[in-house]
Amino acid sequence: MTQPPHDVPTASSPQELREQVEQTRHELGQTVQALAAKTAVKARAQEKAAEVKEQAVANAVKARAKVAAVVHQVQNRLPEPVKDGAAQAAGQARATAAEAGRLWQEKAPEPVRQKAAEGVRAARGNRAVLLLAAAGGVALWLGSRRRKG
Repeated sequence: MTQPPHDVPTASSPQELREQVEQTRHELGQTVQALAAKTAVKARAQEKAAEVKEQAVANAVKARAKVAAVVHQVQNRLPEPVKDGAAQAAGQARATAAEAGRLWQEKAPEPVRQKAAEGVRAARGNRAVLLLAAAGGVALWLGSRRRKG
C-alpha cells in the first residue's frame, strides 16, 4: 500500500477517514494472520506429520492386501496332503509352544520374563513389517524352488 505525501489530505470527510482506518485495520489483520501462519512451524510440522501418517496407513493397508493375496495364492497351489501335514504340524507347534510357555513361566527369572514381554510387545506393534518380511521370505523360497524344479 502506497502512502500519499503528508501534506495531501487523504479523506474529504471524517466518515471517509473512518472507512480508510477500518480498511487499513482489516488489511493489517490479514497481513498479521498470513505472517503468523508462515511462522507457525509447529502447526505446519503437525500437519505434515498427519499427512505422512495417513500415507503410511494407506500403504500398510495396500501391503496387507498384497500379502493376503500372496498367501491365498500359495494356499490354493498347495496339494491337500501338504495342507493336512501343515495343519498337523501347526497343531503340534501350538501344543509345544503352550508347554514351553508354561515351563517358561515356572522357570525363567522375573527380569528375563519382563525383557521378553517387551520384545513381544514390540513385535506386535510392528506386525505389518513382520508379515511383509515373512511374505517376502515365502516368495523368495517359492521362487528358488521354482528355479530348481
